[in-house]
Amino acid sequence: MENLIFGINGPVVTIKGKTTLSMLEMVYVGEQKLVGEVIAIDSDKTTIQVYEDTAGLAPGEPVIGTDSQLCVELGPGILSNIFDGIERPLQSLMQKSGAFIGKGISTAVLDEEKLWNVHLTVKVGDTLSGGSIYAETQETPAIRHKVMLSPLLSGKVVEVKPDGAYRIHDTVAVLEDAKGSRHELTLTQRWPIRQPRPVAHRRAASVPLITGQRVLDTLFPIAKGGAAAIPGGFGTGKTMTQHQLAKWCDADIIVYVGCGERGNEMTQALQEFSELIDPRSGKPLTDRTVLIANTSNMPVAAREASIYTGITLAEYYRDMGYHTAIMADSTSRWAEALREISGRLEEMPADEGFPAYLPSRLSEFYERAGYMDVLSGGEGSVTIIGAVSPQGSDFSEPVTQNTKRFTRCFWALDKSLAYARHYPAINWNNSYSEYLGDLERWYHDNVGPDFMKYREEISSILYEETNLMEIVKLIGADVLPDDQKLTLEIARVIRVGFLQQNAFHPDDTYVTPEKQMKMMHVILHLYHKCRQIVAMAVPMSKLTATGLFDKLIKMKYDVPNNKLELLDEDLNEIDAVLASYLRK
Repeated sequence: MENLIFGINGPVVTIKGKTTLSMLEMVYVGEQKLVGEVIAIDSDKTTIQVYEDTAGLAPGEPVIGTDSQLCVELGPGILSNIFDGIERPLQSLMQKSGAFIGKGISTAVLDEEKLWNVHLTVKVGDTLSGGSIYAETQETPAIRHKVMLSPLLSGKVVEVKPDGAYRIHDTVAVLEDAKGSRHELTLTQRWPIRQPRPVAHRRAASVPLITGQRVLDTLFPIAKGGAAAIPGGFGTGKTMTQHQLAKWCDADIIVYVGCGERGNEMTQALQEFSELIDPRSGKPLTDRTVLIANTSNMPVAAREASIYTGITLAEYYRDMGYHTAIMADSTSRWAEALREISGRLEEMPADEGFPAYLPSRLSEFYERAGYMDVLSGGEGSVTIIGAVSPQGSDFSEPVTQNTKRFTRCFWALDKSLAYARHYPAINWNNSYSEYLGDLERWYHDNVGPDFMKYREEISSILYEETNLMEIVKLIGADVLPDDQKLTLEIARVIRVGFLQQNAFHPDDTYVTPEKQMKMMHVILHLYHKCRQIVAMAVPMSKLTATGLFDKLIKMKYDVPNNKLELLDEDLNEIDAVLASYLRK
């Protein structure tokens, strides 16, 4: 039975009458064979969303089924690459069609001619189950690629090729399943993007993702395998914050999804990532990074698929035993793609025109995060950090509110902080992390027993400052008693000297948890000493005249991560300068 196009509405194509197509089946649409996916089936019509530009498509053109879902190809060659929303390599597409992607162009996802030095880790007679590792190759200087059996297969190895150089589709082993069927094993496998990859066991969150950003690691930490949202209006630094996290967080693999982003921002990301040196390995950062670029001028349906493509790639490397982090920038534009397609399907709209299934789609995405025992026998994690772009910085809009339901970390960006050049512009009053209780033991054992105590005191000082500023706005700071003036002054040290961070300074762009704890200790040491002195009726003006407060603001630049003993000198200086007041 030939399936012919009946109607076209932007990226939505309909076929009239009964078809043999199945739900979520990948199809080729029209004479140019545009990639599409079946999204609705009725008794009298089938609806398809097309992932390419439908201009020029006409009724009567054929639709060809593939009998498989929309899948990504998984194997060596993913890292250091840049794909579009449906895993087409943009560099290969550029060679075929120039700067703008042509329609209906098909190209190999991974380089099919490149030879990989493969080491086989199995022998004839071995029994393999889904997820078992049967070969390894050095994908990049930083990452060892472990070739795994598809989770859908199991059986006994009946043939193994010798170690050597192979292309990704060359047979390196043969597996015989329980039914006697033989399966040729290559270096690749395929997996549907909308289906989570199976795992052995999900672990509770207990290890933080160290970002090197003080406001995050100290006040609002995220666990490996956790999910965080970064909401903020235009110009508040969402993309910049995600770039900083991608550069410095202690994940093994970074998947950066530019979902509906401006083309110049993706260009900036590509340029920065190619120039950066990975502080962990000394190699280029691109050696452990994959970029998925779906810019705002690309087809809207591919934008909807891009975050699923990204999370599937992240899960694949998680299954090898790596810790992966996916940066989705931004889920608001992904939700807008859902809204546009839903409108073309004439579905009943919910809040602000978004479809009623927006919450379930968000949950499907964020629930794919987790710290797992994987089928290959090790452990790995996928951490999701999703940017949200509420119009006018209105956090009450549907995407932000529904995202809060499925993430346990909320890093609220503040326009006033961004305009004051306070970066990261994360508002400490509106942000929160529900991972604090889960991570307390790790901080106690690996950083120091006082870390959480210092964090609580820092937070309480900032909260007290917020309350005092309401009074200051009404009557001014001069009428406050000295103990409250001290609170405001030490809060300024915390805000400017601790929470504010300079991404362009070599000693401040990344800060170890040990240095963060030591900095908190020094700030709080000054605070406690000054409280004793203020209680002895010494004016606050004399304490600010010592210059200690301004000196602590600069300590983030003066103390490298590997010379924390310099902070002990600051402690000694505080004691020496304030000793004369304490003796009175």
